[in-house]
Amino acid sequence: MDQGMDRAMDSAADVAARLGATGYLADQELATVVFLASRMQRPLLLEGEPGTGKTALAEALAQSLDLPLVRLQCYEGIDASQALYDWDFPRQILHLRALEAAGDVDSDEAEKSLYDERFLLARPVLAALRQAPAVLLVDEVDRADDEFEAFLLEVLSTWQVTIPEFGTVTAPEPPLVVLTSNRTRELHDALKRRCLYHWIDHPGLDREVQIVRSRAPEVSETLARQVVGLVQQLRARDDLLKPPGVAETLDWARALTYLGAAELDLASAAATLGALLKYREDADRVKAALDRMLAR
Repeated sequence: MDQGMDRAMDSAADVAARLGATGYLADQELATVVFLASRMQRPLLLEGEPGTGKTALAEALAQSLDLPLVRLQCYEGIDASQALYDWDFPRQILHLRALEAAGDVDSDEAEKSLYDERFLLARPVLAALRQAPAVLLVDEVDRADDEFEAFLLEVLSTWQVTIPEFGTVTAPEPPLVVLTSNRTRELHDALKRRCLYHWIDHPGLDREVQIVRSRAPEVSETLARQVVGLVQQLRARDDLLKPPGVAETLDWARALTYLGAAELDLASAAATLGALLKYREDADRVKAALDRMLAR
């Protein structure tokens, strides 16, 4: 890595401080694995429940290092072409018509000109290689299939891609890669071996209060602690379809603040549950127990 990147990632403490300046509070273990991933030029695989800050870490990293963030959102059926590149077919047709209109054009030269760089559409993986240094976020990689995993592993091993009509594109500097997974399926061992691994769990009460106060300073200390305390109770239940993550905690605290609530009460809590819970069944269960939960 270049000296600029070295200065940016001097130590785990430096990583934590830089992330903290963006509002992302990383514990010692997470800051350490991020530091090691940057120094060892290895992808970082983050697993954990939805809403624990996996995607937000990549965003905070890019901001803290002043690097472009390139995001590849995975989904069922995604293939290599959707991650790598495409050709701008409409522009190629217009170009070909312009050549025909000019007349006396060599067919081989015309075909070759169709695959000029100006017609190349870089998708996220190719864009990250060409823009490096950059942060490449491969989000929800567990939604993709085995074939896409194999393609991704090849790119992460060589930091280059070959475009038959264009040539080989090699990153001048490997991007800092963050892969996230909600563990809807197990990833292959080959991909895991290529990465440094970290499981992100929901934060404890004090750390989550710190996160709320850092990311939403308009929320009072009292309200933040009450909101987080109730959210922690909800995560301890086993009857919710989707326990709230940190993102929902932040939304709920902000919603209550916008309504002018100085502290959490039954009426304001019930009126704003839509910011916290995303299933009707969960909202009904929590509403029925709110008075008891607030009394704790």
